[in-house]
This record gives sequence, C-alpha cells and structure tokens, in this order.
Amino acid sequence: MLVLITYDVKTTSSAGQRRLRKVSKMCQNYGHRVQNSVFECNVDAAQLVSLKLQLLEMIDPKEDSLRFYQLGNHYKNKVEHVGVKPSIDMDAPLIL
Repeated sequence: MLVLITYDVKTTSSAGQRRLRKVSKMCQNYGHRVQNSVFECNVDAAQLVSLKLQLLEMIDPKEDSLRFYQLGNHYKNKVEHVGVKPSIDMDAPLIL
C-alpha cells in the first residue's frame, strides 16, 4: 500500500535537529522523498506498523508532528504530479 508520510520537527535546538535527521533517515529506509518533509512509502501492513512505532519513538509530540496518509494499493489514480521533480515508479525496486 502507498503511504504518504509528512512531518514537521522543531529544529531550534540541537536535539530537534538530531530528531529531524533521524526521522528523515528512517523514512528514507522505507520510501522516496518527494518534498523536503514528505515521503512516499510503498509498504505492507506490518512494515507500516513498524515504521509508525519507530517514528513515534523518535519525535517529541509536544514539539513535532507526524501525518500518515494511507492511499492503499490502488493509489495510481489518486496521485497526480505536476512540476519539476519527476514522479517515481513506486513498483520499481528501492535502490539506495
């Protein structure tokens, strides 16, 4: 299923900057960055649960926020891209 993950981490302190790097790296392990704090992740249900738990442990809910948009398996007709950065084939292998 395609999941869109967005986050906002308060970076006014060094601890916030560390949290931001951790959240970004974790999201990169599961998907593709499509904008600065936005990732498209093609995951199964178990991976989504694991990813959520790991991200929730990383953030400070009093200062940061996470959003998960579950677009499901039939996401291709729900996503429209316009602009400079090319769309990514979510069915292709994730190569780092």
